[in-house]
Amino acid sequence: MSAAHASLSSAARHRRLAAAGTVAALALTLAACGSSDNAKSDGAAMSGMNHGSTGTPASGGTFNNADVAFAQQMIPHHQQAIEMAKLADGRAADPEVKDLATAIERAQDPEITTMKGWLKSWGKPLPSAPMGAMPGMNHGSSGSSGTAGMMSDRDMSDLKAVTGKDFDKKFAQLMIGHHQGAVAMARNEQRSGANTDAKKLAGDVITAQTAEIEKMNQIIDRL
Repeated sequence: MSAAHASLSSAARHRRLAAAGTVAALALTLAACGSSDNAKSDGAAMSGMNHGSTGTPASGGTFNNADVAFAQQMIPHHQQAIEMAKLADGRAADPEVKDLATAIERAQDPEITTMKGWLKSWGKPLPSAPMGAMPGMNHGSSGSSGTAGMMSDRDMSDLKAVTGKDFDKKFAQLMIGHHQGAVAMARNEQRSGANTDAKKLAGDVITAQTAEIEKMNQIIDRL
């Protein structure tokens, strides 16, 4: 082989190696760009992800003003029922009245927690007005004759002042009116509300408290 031919072959090999190096570098550059673009795309998708903080609350979807009013009014209503039920301890004599008071506490306390959770997820305030002062719950001096069956201060004082059979009868009479108010509120929620969970709880209130009204009427009849 001549020196000239050897020199040409060596130059060709250098050109091929250089070309291969260029192709490899280009491939690495494209891969890096693609990775960067994907990362940006993934980041954008994460930052724009809809976690349901608006429009799809944890309480089962959309809601309207009737749902908010139901929760805001039923919370203090339940709180008063629990206050009345606690008075049975040391005052009630009838076993059925005692059992009923316990059942009311156990059922309504978790419902209060649930409704407070709804209001929080909806971005609505918890009720801050005292019992009986909520909109639609102004009962004046007539106490349990109000629209939601809320007890007046006088009703509560009278209930605290009696024991034994007198307590059992007064408790049943007052709680019947209180339950009737809750049932009316729950029926309004079922008619006008939009939230699935709130309407379901309203149905549970109607079922449970209608049955308790019937039981309390039976208690009054035999006392």
